[in-house]
Amino acid sequence: MITSADGAAVAVAYFFVLGGLGLIVGSFLNVVIYRVPEGLSVVRPGSACPQCHEPINARDNVPVLSWLVLRGRCRHCRAPIPKRYPLVEALTGAVWLALGWWALGPQGLDPLLPLVLVLGSAGVALSFIDLDHHRLPNVIVLPLYPVTVAGLALAGVLSGEWPIGPTVAGTAAWLAVIGGIWLLTRGRGMGFGDVKLAPVLGATLGWVSFGSSVVGLFAGFLLGAVAGVVLMARGRAGRRSHLPFGPFLLAGAAIGLFAGAAIATAYAGWVAA
Repeated sequence: MITSADGAAVAVAYFFVLGGLGLIVGSFLNVVIYRVPEGLSVVRPGSACPQCHEPINARDNVPVLSWLVLRGRCRHCRAPIPKRYPLVEALTGAVWLALGWWALGPQGLDPLLPLVLVLGSAGVALSFIDLDHHRLPNVIVLPLYPVTVAGLALAGVLSGEWPIGPTVAGTAAWLAVIGGIWLLTRGRGMGFGDVKLAPVLGATLGWVSFGSSVVGLFAGFLLGAVAGVVLMARGRAGRRSHLPFGPFLLAGAAIGLFAGAAIATAYAGWVAA
């Protein structure tokens, strides 16, 4: 017999494991964010201080905690360690916890969880790279295609449900809108990296519901527009400034995943009233 105490213990363990794994993945994403744009291997050589080039010991590579213990400085040369490193680790841990919470339901874990964890982690790396370099590298985006197909297939096998229609419709909607903007503006209004990322996000959200894909797409553009207005109002951007759009697409996709179905249903009810 499973008691409420047993259920609480399982829930605590579930979120503890997810959060811990998210922090570890975030530590690896720091390597990805730094090395991939430079065309460097993410495997070799091992992590080292960029100032004194001393290898980073395992005890100094514990996500977030090591940065706090070292007070944000290298153990050997005392050079400052950017705050971005613990930020990426903590953000990835938070993403994993949030997605783990989303996946919980009355029927058990949503079988889409493995896929959204991969996409969420890739999204963190892509967002920071896009902010720094204004591009979404193929080496990260293109492997998401087979990963998405495999993740959706796994979800279909485990759940017995195959929402092919909404998935295709979501993919088409994202690709048509984002690809259309890229074509009409000849690449000035949208980067081609955004076009390549669009089918992955559209398909995943479409699998949840077509409403989720539409809301996620709209939310991405809304967030981008708001950010652009705020930056122009603060004098940090002009009308011709190029604003990296990948982070807003990914944030919009997150909104679509967590709240898209509910928003679409509420909107449909409001229109029908």
